[in-house]
Amino acid sequence: MHIPEGYLTLPAIAGGYAITAAATWYSIRKINKRENPREDVPKASLLTAAFFIASLISIPLPIGSAHLVLNGLLGAVLGYFALPAILIGLFFQAVMFGHGGLTTLGVNAVIMGLPAIVSFYIFRLRKTGKSESRAKTAVFGFVAGAIAIAISLALYVGIAVSFISADLSETGQRTAIYSLVITNLPLIAIEGTITAMLAVFLHRVRPQILDGV
Repeated sequence: MHIPEGYLTLPAIAGGYAITAAATWYSIRKINKRENPREDVPKASLLTAAFFIASLISIPLPIGSAHLVLNGLLGAVLGYFALPAILIGLFFQAVMFGHGGLTTLGVNAVIMGLPAIVSFYIFRLRKTGKSESRAKTAVFGFVAGAIAIAISLALYVGIAVSFISADLSETGQRTAIYSLVITNLPLIAIEGTITAMLAVFLHRVRPQILDGV
């Protein structure tokens, strides 16, 4: 789901960096308003590493392969830390493995980071009502993980199709984009399940980890 170097027009690249900068500033501002802003740094570091490694784990599918993204998981567990964590992970993926690129870092952060914030707000809805049961944690965890991937796929298609560089074959690239989306559709259920399972596990053994989200 990473958009590579040389794929997008200059306005799209600039817009991606502008949106990412604004969203990152807002996230850090919300973090700094906490009583102890550094409290969740170890948790954020651990999940940043998980996000970084996830792109190396390929899942074979009938029409190709896909890799885990885990942006919904980061949003559900980290809250506002999710976007800075994803931005750092994307930077190292680009520098070390060539996944995405530095020019498209802002756009890729939009594609994967903004849905993580949406998943945070969705997962937070489990606290509505009289109790925060294990069943509610599972349901909202699944929805948070699944919705994040669905939004990421929609953003990927919208940006990639709308801002293809003039140097590339538009017809050929659109075919490749749609093929990638079809290949990644099973990830909606897979990542929803992973997020739900981890959320239930944390709710059972260490619920304080989820207190901030």
